Order: sequence, then structure tokens, then C-alpha cells
Amino acid sequence: MVKINCELCGKKEENLLKAVIESVELNVCKDCGKFGKVIGFVKKPEIKGKRKIYSVHSKQEEKSEILVEGFHEIIKKKRESLGLPQKDFALKINEKESLVHKIETGSFEPNLDLARKIERFLGIKIVEEYKESFERQKQAKDAGFTLGDFIKIRK
Repeated sequence: MVKINCELCGKKEENLLKAVIESVELNVCKDCGKFGKVIGFVKKPEIKGKRKIYSVHSKQEEKSEILVEGFHEIIKKKRESLGLPQKDFALKINEKESLVHKIETGSFEPNLDLARKIERFLGIKIVEEYKESFERQKQAKDAGFTLGDFIKIRK
């Protein structure tokens, strides 16, 4: 016996109706079915057997993207090798000249979207993937005392 929640009131029911209420198709109970046009019954989901999924992670990896060190020098050298002044470069990538100046002097770090736009235009690589891995440490019983070992609870 599987009970499913009514998508309108939240009541758990065994038999739900499919109804169109204010142009939205919902699975509703008999009480909520009167608020719209009933178009059928909801098929009960088949449960073939419950499976428990156990996951044991000893290592976790976190991937993020960062700008390479000296990105501002790379951008400036490539722009100059193409013979583009800052003003023209800014117009080509649809940004302000002052922003390009700040990026090239290193006083402003562009977000990843802007960095990718600069990469595509200049044909350089200034965004790299950074992986950081964590290992869970198992706490041994011989780890010493904790604060809880010294606290006396009065009853």
C-alpha cells in the first residue's frame, strides 16, 4: 500500500486523481479534485524492493576554477603582441577601457565569465581547474581528553 501526497493540500492518499487546475496538471486527492477538471487517475508507482545505498567516502575532491598567477601580465603581453591598444581591445570585448586597464595592472580580478571572454578573444589560457582533496580522519579512542570529559552535569 503506497500513499502519495496530494500536490495541492499535501494530504497522503492511496488513490490520487490527475486534474487540470488553473492550466496546471496536478496529482490531487478527491477533495481537491473539485477545484479543477479531473482527467484521470494517477498510476501507483511500482516498488520492486527497497534498496539501501551505502556510500563510504574516505576522500573527497572539490573542483573549482581559478585564475592563473600573473594573469594580468599574460593578458597585457598578448594584447600588445596583437598590436591592440587598450581602447580597441575594450571595444572588441565590449567592456570599459578603465576595466581593461585595472585588469592589466592587477588591481582588479575579473570574474570567470569575463576571464573566459578574454581567453576566447586573445586565444590564451588564464583559467585553470583547481582540485582540492580532503581526507576524513578517523578519530582514535586514545586521542586524549575532550572538554566533555571534564564537565560535570548536575541533575
